[in-house]
Amino acid sequence: MSDPTDAPLFELDGVSLVIDGTTILDGIDLEIPARGITVLLGPSGAGKSMLLRLLNRLEVPTAGEVRFRGRPVQEIDPLELRRRVGMVFQRPTPFPGTVRENLLVAEPGATEDEMARVLRAARLDPEFLDRDADELSGGEAQRMCLARTLLTRPEVLLMDEPTSALDPEARRGLERTAQRIARRGRPMVWVTHDLEQAQRLADEVVVLVGGRVATPEQRARYLAGEWSGGNGAAGDAPAGTADAAGSGEGEAGTPGRGGEGGEAGG
Repeated sequence: MSDPTDAPLFELDGVSLVIDGTTILDGIDLEIPARGITVLLGPSGAGKSMLLRLLNRLEVPTAGEVRFRGRPVQEIDPLELRRRVGMVFQRPTPFPGTVRENLLVAEPGATEDEMARVLRAARLDPEFLDRDADELSGGEAQRMCLARTLLTRPEVLLMDEPTSALDPEARRGLERTAQRIARRGRPMVWVTHDLEQAQRLADEVVVLVGGRVATPEQRARYLAGEWSGGNGAAGDAPAGTADAAGSGEGEAGTPGRGGEGGEAGG
């Protein structure tokens, strides 16, 4: 019998994304495996976060097709998809109230045992349930957001530079938590431009440059720490792309285009 993790988790065929006349992603062909941590790596503005947002329909491709477990994502109800494909954003997004109240936003019927379980999975003590979410440290708040997402029992986690606002100790703690969750069978797609973090985390690495999957030469240069071409070296990006226009990709999410509302599963 074939191993279901041998089939791709996500497939992107000829995917392009154009926003306000700027090409953000250009002809992406990619398979993301259904195991471990796949890191989307590349310079700022390369299109990493926008690619991630395509995977749970926070963005919709201008051309091409995105498939989740073999099914085109446009055929899946967006709320169902975002519960199956959970997302943790660049900056913690606690809601007003206690940690318990934050978790119940994601899963109103959750029991005390279920909430305690996801807090432990995110390396937080269940005693945090009665803490005011606004009083958490940056690392604690990001772990609470991870627990909130885990409560919806997603099949996969999308991690959009979740450690960028954390101090080094909290960053390494969240990385260890992610590795443990992935080892227990929940795959992740993790966005970063931090080469050292990618080396610590990645089971698979996808390098993006100028809105495209890097060529073998570009990939080798980037992974060797020799990249100096910004988000697209001279000649890499045609006129009209995000790189040629000098446009960033909005790594933390584009205001008014889905925002951060998908995290809790809705």
